[in-house]
Amino acid sequence: MSNPRETDLYPPIKTFLEDQGYVVKSEVGAADVVALRGGEPPVVVELKLGFSLALFHQCIARMKVTDDVYLAVARQTGKRFAKAVKDNTALARRLGLGLITVRLSDGLVEVHCDPGPYAPRKNKKREAQLLREFARRQGDPNDGGQTRAGLVTAYRQDALKIAMYLFEVGACKGADVAKETKVSVATRMMRDNHYGWFEKVEKGVYGLTPAGAEAVGTSGNVLGSD
Repeated sequence: MSNPRETDLYPPIKTFLEDQGYVVKSEVGAADVVALRGGEPPVVVELKLGFSLALFHQCIARMKVTDDVYLAVARQTGKRFAKAVKDNTALARRLGLGLITVRLSDGLVEVHCDPGPYAPRKNKKREAQLLREFARRQGDPNDGGQTRAGLVTAYRQDALKIAMYLFEVGACKGADVAKETKVSVATRMMRDNHYGWFEKVEKGVYGLTPAGAEAVGTSGNVLGSD
């Protein structure tokens, strides 16, 4: 369909709601679509061709009238839109809104979530990972707006401790590095060599690469104080 319009969403939405026993009318007050069934609270649907912050604002405003508010957008093809649906469904759930997509080519209506109270399920594994990283992180070396590429993690801090030790004393056995730096997994970290800072000199002995020496020289406040 070329040059679709917001009004193209209305006929499929109207049919979809009428099939469920609703009486449907468009442009009632400020609402794009209003549907009534018996003595139930009204259902309001706001129509847009795509997702936008303004659409969410409109739907939130309609919640002053009824709790049953949906946003409806034209369905598109491709992974980018599929991700947008997933992300915006999560947002709609958090706000207590419903979300509908309409495939304009054949009028297919799909309800991705219905309005209702937000009741998130906590992920205990992720919570444990968060608390573990917080506990291991030395000081507060990030600036709060850093990109993931420049993020200072506890792992990076441990790697830097190892690099600084090797920079000072030269190649060492992994067990000695672990003992002196108090990084219990030092041998494994040097073997994995995630940052390219370490090199194996002989069995069980590791030294510092030029990249590792450079990291030590530019470490700045990576090892902030607690």
